[in-house]
Amino acid sequence: MTHILHRHLRVTPPVAVTGQGVYLTDASGRQYLDACGGAAVSCLGHGHPAVVAAMHAQIDRLAYAHTSFFTSEPAEVLADHLARTAPAGMDHVYFVSGGSEAVEAALKMARQYFVEIGEPERSVFVARRQSYHGNTLGALAVGGNQARRRQFAPLLINVKHVAPCYAYRDQRADEAAEAYGARLAAELDETISACGEQRVIAFVAETVGGATGGALTPVPGYFKAIRAVCDRHGVLLILDEVMCGMGRTGTLHACEQEGIVPDLLTIAKGLGGGYQPIGAVLAHQKIVDAMSAGSGYFQHGHTYLGHPVACAAALAVQQVIERDGLLAKVRARGHSLAARLASRFADHPFVGDIRGRGLFHAVELVRNRRTKTPFVPAAQLHARIKRECMARGLMTYLVAGTIDGHAGDHVLLAPPFIVEEAHLEIIVDRLHAAIDAAIASLD
Repeated sequence: MTHILHRHLRVTPPVAVTGQGVYLTDASGRQYLDACGGAAVSCLGHGHPAVVAAMHAQIDRLAYAHTSFFTSEPAEVLADHLARTAPAGMDHVYFVSGGSEAVEAALKMARQYFVEIGEPERSVFVARRQSYHGNTLGALAVGGNQARRRQFAPLLINVKHVAPCYAYRDQRADEAAEAYGARLAAELDETISACGEQRVIAFVAETVGGATGGALTPVPGYFKAIRAVCDRHGVLLILDEVMCGMGRTGTLHACEQEGIVPDLLTIAKGLGGGYQPIGAVLAHQKIVDAMSAGSGYFQHGHTYLGHPVACAAALAVQQVIERDGLLAKVRARGHSLAARLASRFADHPFVGDIRGRGLFHAVELVRNRRTKTPFVPAAQLHARIKRECMARGLMTYLVAGTIDGHAGDHVLLAPPFIVEEAHLEIIVDRLHAAIDAAIASLD
């Protein structure tokens, strides 16, 4: 009997009791290789001594101070670190407690920016279908995850949604990658014009698609074309890197690989590595200047923003990533993971696509490779694969509704940056066995 309102009310999950490196152990002593970092969170794995020590030291000095009265040393030092490593012009950091909060803050910051510069008529956001930006109401509204949105739709602000960059399913056979990206940018351009450019606040997108679409990587030139459309209409660009950022794709910020700078950038998950709840918005100088010259403050706030212990933990995580050269390791291990997945699954009769970047990859399952027909949703293939993975001591992130919020299944892999080659071999072996067992159980 549990008094916790668990995610699934008919199933009580195992009790996690210890974590070390890439493994978690439950109350029965069973070990699980964390091949998804929980939800692409545990970038340094579990129990990293440098992070644990930093948290202990901070608790001994100061556990909490409300930001309406004080700032704190770990928050200031972490902000300095993030500003130093941010895309050009993004000189200010707003701390929150997680990804959904970061997106909410970014939406409000974007709206306030236009109020401050005398354009209060701007009230519309444009985002993408098959995206995910969080579970709070504003974040859910800009998100395109239909399964999560459906029952709450009457509560959500009206957001215009355009096509995601989903080359596997949407790029035409006779269409070059650059032409496909240009077509998507043209759709955004037309949508902004149809709304009335003077009414649009921002375009919101994950730089690399996260859980809903499964590591959807942009085609070459896509984001440069998107940035140009936003600039042409005077619309802000908000990039959501809550899942794909902070080193997950091989550079600290995923947008570095696209050659663009957003106006607002949301981060979380890999920022603190799961050691404490933390997220942040990185804001371009022009956003901050507008608020500074206008009202003089950002009309927003939460009780635990800038929490000293969370900031100390995140600072330690970021210092370890920098000190140990882990971004290079992510790139190297990412190439190895991609190669292992291709070797094992490229000819698998029920794997339609393998995609991703760095230590952020997805395997999309299909009933028919030629037609790309998905398994019927009633089969609950994602749930079957998860059970088979857990039975083999493997944690993977399984998602349904990959294609349209209803049909399609994929497996998301996001192992810690400290993963070794031997771990990758285990991950691919166990995943292969789990997929085969889950599909066999359908017959």
